[in-house]
Amino acid sequence: MKQDLISIIVPCYNEEQALPAFYRAVSDAVEEITEADCEFLFIDDGSQDHTPDLLQRFAYMDSRCRYISFSRNFGKEAAMYAGLQNASGDYCVFMDADLQHPPELLKEMYRVVKTEGYDCCAGLREDRTGENRLRTFLSRSFYHLIGRICRLDMGDGKGDFRMINRAMADSILELKEYNRYMKGIFSFVGFDTKWIPYHNAARTAGETKWSLRALFRYACDGILSFSSAPVTLAGTTALILILAAVFTGIAALTAGHRSSAVLLLVCLILALNGIQMLFLSILGQYMSKDYMESKRRPIYIVKKKGGFPSPS
Repeated sequence: MKQDLISIIVPCYNEEQALPAFYRAVSDAVEEITEADCEFLFIDDGSQDHTPDLLQRFAYMDSRCRYISFSRNFGKEAAMYAGLQNASGDYCVFMDADLQHPPELLKEMYRVVKTEGYDCCAGLREDRTGENRLRTFLSRSFYHLIGRICRLDMGDGKGDFRMINRAMADSILELKEYNRYMKGIFSFVGFDTKWIPYHNAARTAGETKWSLRALFRYACDGILSFSSAPVTLAGTTALILILAAVFTGIAALTAGHRSSAVLLLVCLILALNGIQMLFLSILGQYMSKDYMESKRRPIYIVKKKGGFPSPS
């Protein structure tokens, strides 16, 4: 009799085209893990297509499948948290529904966390095949920046695809902040992680939901959630600009060119006001994050659930 249970958590947003292939591929992959059973936990993040209908069909056909549908789109981070909250497995896996996370690595991940003493086994993406150059450049630049200012292990290629044990899952669930950035949370809670390299693959079907605008907003959330460096930068920059303005004004006045000095001072005032507004905006972002946390709103709202055992 199998003793372990693996919960495969799959956030879904408008993935009706990709889900059938994903379900078949992962089902085949977990059949090779003879020492454990598995459950599929699909989180429908407010999809506008037929994803909810497809998940209901999975739950009807396969007793291993469960699903949770949100009342609206709350974001991937909320979907991952909901999956952890409702997973009953000894080990939990996060996978995207587009098959860019290779299912064939699941057997090796289980072996690592089961026998090698690691709390987490994660996929390390070695390349960005299939992405355009601008997206690749921006992603790598962001991870380089956030790695330096947050002092957490969030390098390029270290994504959400990972298997974690129950101890690590429970630690993540203790962090109940509304503004969640899971890559940072994985690093923050610590635990021993082994990285398995894999090559990036194109989506099996459908289109990515991550536009450049969404990625930029996601990057800002990550920085604001795990670093106070922008606030420190604001104060340092303000001091430098004030000193530069004073010395520049003195130099312009002593040179005797009064008209030039006036124009220079006007330019300095405009520049300083613009920079001041920029850093006020940064401070405002931190205040807005704190404001949302103080409301204590739920991270997600469930509209419908299916496939779960009836309470006794």
